[in-house]
Amino acid sequence: MASSSVYTVLLWVVFAVSLPIAGLLLFVSAPYGRHLRSGWGPTVPAKLGWLVMELPSVFAFAVFFFAGRHALTWAPLVLFGVWQLHYVHRTLIYPFRMRSSGKRMPLSVVSMALMFTLVNGYVNGHWVGELGSYPTSWLWDPRMLAGCVLFVVGFVTNVRADSRLFRLRAPGEQGYKLPRGGLHELVSCPNYFGEILEWCGWALATWSLAGLSFAVFTLANLVPRALTHHRWYQEEFEDFPSSRKAIFPFLL
Repeated sequence: MASSSVYTVLLWVVFAVSLPIAGLLLFVSAPYGRHLRSGWGPTVPAKLGWLVMELPSVFAFAVFFFAGRHALTWAPLVLFGVWQLHYVHRTLIYPFRMRSSGKRMPLSVVSMALMFTLVNGYVNGHWVGELGSYPTSWLWDPRMLAGCVLFVVGFVTNVRADSRLFRLRAPGEQGYKLPRGGLHELVSCPNYFGEILEWCGWALATWSLAGLSFAVFTLANLVPRALTHHRWYQEEFEDFPSSRKAIFPFLL
């Protein structure tokens, strides 16, 4: 199969699996973090699992990007930097900030996530570096500017929300607490809300089906996860604020 055909198939596979995944996750919570349970096969340390499954988002994207003929031009390089801003943090910083001593993750979850990050790194890296058309003038195109602003707002929201969650427990402390303050007063999962903003911003900045496929998949993955977290908080904490939504302030 020609490389262009492989690319097209994988791009549409990302779109095609998004709806079934969203439907499944509405009824079956992904078994990691606070929702870890038996029956999903062997497990690995949570930090190791997170590092392994996110690595392709940094390196596969970079390999396919720099193999492209447009890689060393200004607008694609800026888009490369935008992508890596999130994934260098998510892969090489976030796992080592996690308060996850003794926690584990099913190898099956790591393997499925690894397959997706490989495909997604290829689909987006190859698009930005090779298939897309981003002249220098794209740097001040309203779609690029608005998308980058949305991405940065989402990134800051995501990192700040994660930091607030990390501070809930002292080193070595176990158990969960109800997060308070900041966007946690409005939604249970502002970290997921921030990540959705990031990839919607990416879709806008790249103005591409590749970027849109990732935004759609992110929604399919994180909205059901946020709803699961929200229900868990409601069941675990009697003082859970009744006005707090799951992921989108004032809406859901």
